[in-house]
Amino acid sequence: MIVLYEKSAAERNKAFIAELARFGDITLETLEDWSEAALAEFAERAAGKRVLFRARRPEAARFLEDRGIQLINRAEVNRIANDKWQAFQLFLLLGVPAIPTSRRTSSFPCVMKTVDGHGGAQVEIIESESGVPSETAGLIFQPVVEHTADVRIYVIGDEVVGAVKRVPADSFKANIALGGTAEKFQLSTEQEQQALKIARALKSDYIGIDFLLLPDGRHLFNEIEDPVGARAFYTTHETNIAELLVRQNEGKDGWL
Repeated sequence: MIVLYEKSAAERNKAFIAELARFGDITLETLEDWSEAALAEFAERAAGKRVLFRARRPEAARFLEDRGIQLINRAEVNRIANDKWQAFQLFLLLGVPAIPTSRRTSSFPCVMKTVDGHGGAQVEIIESESGVPSETAGLIFQPVVEHTADVRIYVIGDEVVGAVKRVPADSFKANIALGGTAEKFQLSTEQEQQALKIARALKSDYIGIDFLLLPDGRHLFNEIEDPVGARAFYTTHETNIAELLVRQNEGKDGWL
């Protein structure tokens, strides 16, 4: 199996890559040039193999799939997960509770996000109309939702393998990379069933699904992550998510 990363991201994720190598026969490839020419060359090298696609590049994923490369996750998962507006549309379609999201807003304060941001970046609270940029094509707006924590659910194939509750350090952003704390979280049956409903609709191999935990115990789904980082999972669970990912895919054509 080939594991494909952005060159800069591979260095940050070397521990996870090493764990994958413990349980499967993998080859690491990194790209800096994501042009069609470079992708076509990679497709030739990857012919007949599955590729664990660890980049936020839906167009590149589609290019490779169109040339017969089997991706984990498939290109459509990467596209929806890396477009918060599309993720919200999926939540609506499936009838799961989600944070109300719009492309324009007249209610303040509100949360403004880029549709393709990740890791807590490019998210800010806007206090008034003056804070809204003139060009909003790449933005979404959400109400400021009072919540006690952000929960990330990890799903491999058709199984929820764990969940992590993330509490912000001093910001409304609960991302661990920004200084939040994490602890293992026990999902309710409803939360687990709804997460699986999302994963099954996407036909995903390995994703993260985020929701906000409200003070009254209810939850609102927020985002889908692909690729999803496992740092918080490893600090809160004894299970090795790299092993689970390899074992879940053993026997599939081109995997090992």
